[in-house]
Amino acid sequence: MGIAKRVLRYIQGTLSYGIEFTRDKNAVMIGFCDSDWAGSEDDSRSTSGYAFSFGSGVFSWASVKQNTVALSTAEAEYVSAAEATAQAIWLRFVLDDFGEMQPDATPLFCDNMSAISMVKNPVFH
Repeated sequence: MGIAKRVLRYIQGTLSYGIEFTRDKNAVMIGFCDSDWAGSEDDSRSTSGYAFSFGSGVFSWASVKQNTVALSTAEAEYVSAAEATAQAIWLRFVLDDFGEMQPDATPLFCDNMSAISMVKNPVFH
């Protein structure tokens, strides 16, 4: 019963919170990805995270442990970028179904120069 009261108090205190979406004719989906390297002390696996914004607010995000052990920060970031890219492709299909077709490529921001270089190199694809 105490937990239920706590949840209700939380909901009552956050009723005004939310994501504001303003319709814009030039709304563009933008992605951000990041990871930590060997963040899990139990199995040395990294955690990937990504977020996608569309227009005025973030509408899709996730933080998941990677399936494999990365041997470097560049590899961990590359895996994170690959997972974010898969999500971006799926989100583009969803936006297209809603009539919000994205004519240009979806920018995906990553903060690791080595991973960015690997993504741009066609040998790795």
